[in-house]
Amino acid sequence: MGENINQAVLLIIIANVLVSMKGLKDSAFLEKYKFQIGRIISGEKIRLLTSGFLHVDYMHLGFNMYALYLFGDIVSGMMGIFNFLIIYFISLLAGNLYTLKYHRDEPYYSAVGASGAVSGIVYAAILLYPGMSLYLFFIPIPIPGYVFGLGYLLYSIYGMKKQIGNIGHSAHLGGAIGGFAFTLLLNPPLFALNKMMVILLSIPIILLLIFGDKLKSL
Repeated sequence: MGENINQAVLLIIIANVLVSMKGLKDSAFLEKYKFQIGRIISGEKIRLLTSGFLHVDYMHLGFNMYALYLFGDIVSGMMGIFNFLIIYFISLLAGNLYTLKYHRDEPYYSAVGASGAVSGIVYAAILLYPGMSLYLFFIPIPIPGYVFGLGYLLYSIYGMKKQIGNIGHSAHLGGAIGGFAFTLLLNPPLFALNKMMVILLSIPIILLLIFGDKLKSL
């Protein structure tokens, strides 16, 4: 997987790296384009897009780009470059819009990261190729792709509760919803072909949509 990385995936990775490096070196640039509730509500809607190309550190950037590298080729290869880009950017915006709703009463809340877009691509890839296995760093045995995807989402829930760092953990959930919904919308036969995987991946999304706001009070 990923031996011949798709050009669209490569361009997205390069864009993330270049913009993130600029933000890490230039705090004014980071402040101008990061996600911030008050600024977005005041009319700076461009932050819904630009914040998805910024990262707080190289580990944050590396983890997101590694996940995109692993799963992006599957989506672009099976659905085409155009649909890959649709899912990527819809997931990015869905993640930030969910974050805007979740933190609506916190005008100074801010975050950055491609987490929403990558979550959408991860969910899309699992829907398209439920039998995938991954070899991850320091783990000598293959891990089912859906285990990684669900683990990624569970970590997001933990991050939402603890508000770890300046990372958009709530964007993971919104992005997963966007990727999940638009993959099924663009490829309706998946409902029948991968019915059990559709049900499995929908469970945490449904539970979080119902009980997500209660995370703040736990």
